[in-house]
Amino acid sequence: MTERTTARPTGTPARRGPAPGHRPPAAARRWSAPARPVWEEPPGRAGLAAKGTLLVLACLAVLFPLWIVVVTSLSSKKTITETGGLVIVPRDLTFVAYQELLSGGQVTRAAVVSVLVTVTGTLFSMTVSVLCAYGLSRPGSLGHRFILLALMATMFFGAGLIPTYLLVQTLGLTDTYLALILPSAVSVFNILVLRGFFMGISPELVDSARIDGAGDLRILWQIVMPLSRAVIAVITLFYAVGYWSAWFNASIYLSDQNMMPLQNVLIQLVQKQEIPVGLGQAVKAGNLSGLAVQMAVMVLALLPVAVLSPFVQKHFRKGMLTGAVKG
Repeated sequence: MTERTTARPTGTPARRGPAPGHRPPAAARRWSAPARPVWEEPPGRAGLAAKGTLLVLACLAVLFPLWIVVVTSLSSKKTITETGGLVIVPRDLTFVAYQELLSGGQVTRAAVVSVLVTVTGTLFSMTVSVLCAYGLSRPGSLGHRFILLALMATMFFGAGLIPTYLLVQTLGLTDTYLALILPSAVSVFNILVLRGFFMGISPELVDSARIDGAGDLRILWQIVMPLSRAVIAVITLFYAVGYWSAWFNASIYLSDQNMMPLQNVLIQLVQKQEIPVGLGQAVKAGNLSGLAVQMAVMVLALLPVAVLSPFVQKHFRKGMLTGAVKG
């Protein structure tokens, strides 16, 4: 039995599909839909409409209050008086409230205090957390099991408010900015997340660097940390938001109003209806509304978090899930 072959013009290569290693263009890979499992039915029009409606309602539930806060902070006293309070439709927008807040006084000083405490505290907390997590991620480190158990015990058992306050008072940290940083400088949860991520790094990389003569600090700085940018970005955001939003430590450890951070000034405005020093004359003169001042301080308090969160959002899934599952 003779084997039949199909004639092909001379010089024409046979086309049996894509060549080995062939990859579609970047644009095609970016816009191609992910493969759907065979058992999963494609969504119908009703399902897509319901999902879209829910997403729109969820976005409105988040953005609508923010819209009211921003518009009210930009409204004049006349507009706020006519609407009887919060403003939804913008009219006669003005930046008087922000100009008064940023022209000096207690609010400006409180904003500077919050920025300095946030930057200093975040750097200190990240340094301690990264060093502790790296040491606990090395199986042969001295006493790492005992230290790990001791740290985990603090997640379930706390000393309480009164012993903590007596400790801070004994150390002479009251009425100092260190009282805003040291009592809450380290989070065991963040250390465990970092440790889990560090343990997921290939041991061969660490061993090869150690063979080349690198020490632990150099391995941490040049190998481990560059490979852990995702989890480090997420934990840094956690610490920064915690320091920026903290108000309880300042309320119990600080007695000088000039040392208060921005969140405590916001509490004075919202709860006690007190106008900070430097704004009373503008309010009494009729050029500024107290409600507009409150909303403007809220915007200033939310602005750093709203600006930084989108840049770290892409690292959340990789940083948190990988660091939490492994180890």
